[in-house]
Amino acid sequence: MRIVRFFAAAAACITFTLPQYATSQTSDSIPSSLVTPDKIESRLGVLEFKDGVPSKATAEKLFDNLDFTYAYRAFMDNMRGVSIHMLRKGMQDIGMKNNDVLVFSELMDAKSLFLTANADTIYVMGFLDLSMGPVVLETPPKFLGAVQDAWFRWIIDLGAPGPDRGEGGKYLIVPPDYNGPLPEGGFFTARARTNSIVWFGRSFLEDHSDPKPVVEAIRKFTKVYAYEPGGAGTPVASFLAGKAKLGRVTAPPPTVFHEGSGKVMNTIPPSDFTFYEMLNEVVQREPATSLDPELMGPVAAIGIVKGKPFAPDARMKKVMTEALALANATSRSLFISARDASWYYYPSSSWQNYLFVTGYEFETPIPLITSEGVKPFPPTGYRTMDARSNFFYAVTGITPAMAMRLPGIGSTYLWTMVDADKNHFDGAKTYKVTLPKDIPQANFWSLTLYDNMTRSMLDTPQRYPRAGSQSYPSPSAEAAADGSTTIYFAPTQPPGVKRGNWIQTMPGKGWFTILRLYSPLEPFFAKTWRPSEVELVK
Repeated sequence: MRIVRFFAAAAACITFTLPQYATSQTSDSIPSSLVTPDKIESRLGVLEFKDGVPSKATAEKLFDNLDFTYAYRAFMDNMRGVSIHMLRKGMQDIGMKNNDVLVFSELMDAKSLFLTANADTIYVMGFLDLSMGPVVLETPPKFLGAVQDAWFRWIIDLGAPGPDRGEGGKYLIVPPDYNGPLPEGGFFTARARTNSIVWFGRSFLEDHSDPKPVVEAIRKFTKVYAYEPGGAGTPVASFLAGKAKLGRVTAPPPTVFHEGSGKVMNTIPPSDFTFYEMLNEVVQREPATSLDPELMGPVAAIGIVKGKPFAPDARMKKVMTEALALANATSRSLFISARDASWYYYPSSSWQNYLFVTGYEFETPIPLITSEGVKPFPPTGYRTMDARSNFFYAVTGITPAMAMRLPGIGSTYLWTMVDADKNHFDGAKTYKVTLPKDIPQANFWSLTLYDNMTRSMLDTPQRYPRAGSQSYPSPSAEAAADGSTTIYFAPTQPPGVKRGNWIQTMPGKGWFTILRLYSPLEPFFAKTWRPSEVELVK
């Protein structure tokens, strides 16, 4: 009886709860920030959804746009890789091979298409293939150059800004995955992240007037050849200690030189669908890890993947062609009509050089040089995308030596696309620019004109569209009585203007100009010296 009473009491204490079923959420109960409307007005037109599900037409439209953005980014992010590819191809088109050397003995003229090259220095260049092992590059004295990888990334400086400091030296360029023996001395060693390498540099004219002695030195001292493991640079003691193999010490094979002056070459990256085909060639030739995965992602998304065929269908090819046209137009606009006020070097001026603000990696401003030493800026942590696109659309080569505040070393640049009234230059009109006295350079200065379309030297009957302090390949500019120098830009030589103070333009051709200071001096960096704006002569 007690047991019955116990269970009865226990049962009375138990509360039975029926299961509660969740009520369905209505659109009113979902936070508005999470809701995709049924109809969206966009730059793609009207996008239609039903309870978050896109219509078939909307999905197709959005996927086309997504592929468009990937193709757009592939151009904007990797134009530099195709630019290096075209530089290499341009040299191959005139018969050059790996380890050959191209020399412009009589300087470069406007017939060849090179991004913003100059007509003042003797260009020397070549390309390497590291897939078979390290390569040695011996440079001449009084040289100024750099080594770049297949994605246009800086590897090492050569000559005056490099470790040889202008005395000439042996550089050993090592492949990305090389694990073999390396010399213990005698070489300036740099490891690349790609197998395809382009190197280039410049030598200055003897007495600013004669290239011949310098060309002779270039041909005498410049050598390019495969590295012999265990050879020069490896002490016998290391072999005896079992730390290294012992190789041959033999004279390198003769370097093959090619003449560049007078040759017609095209080294400009294309702005049609062949851009993507060339990008694919770069990807196939280089290690899969040669580029950051975030940069390679959009490339892979449009079908360019190492080890796989690149075969876009008709839809994808149409999308990519449209994306490239817009990316090229955007890059051109960034270069010709810069929108960032920080790029201009002087207040209320059209002369610009954003490298002082972005640095050569387009991230952190270049360091200050003070009496106490170098004062670097802290890293910004982000890439300035507009500057990067602007630069690689118009320039060949990137190095810290292009962006430093160190007086007396290297070179510096200012360029302008518009006149004093902020109008783009008209090849049928006459303009002038005045450089105040004491132009801040320890070597020489020059102004060069470039074709807006090709970003290469403006091709006119003058052949060399330049003016400056050198007397070769055209007469040197003459200063006025007050020490200032005025240069005229016009289709015909203005009356009373000396030949050396005139650069010819072409009616119907737009142009821009670059001022170069070789071995720039402190007044340039302090901005106490400033060129005039380019003025329309009315």
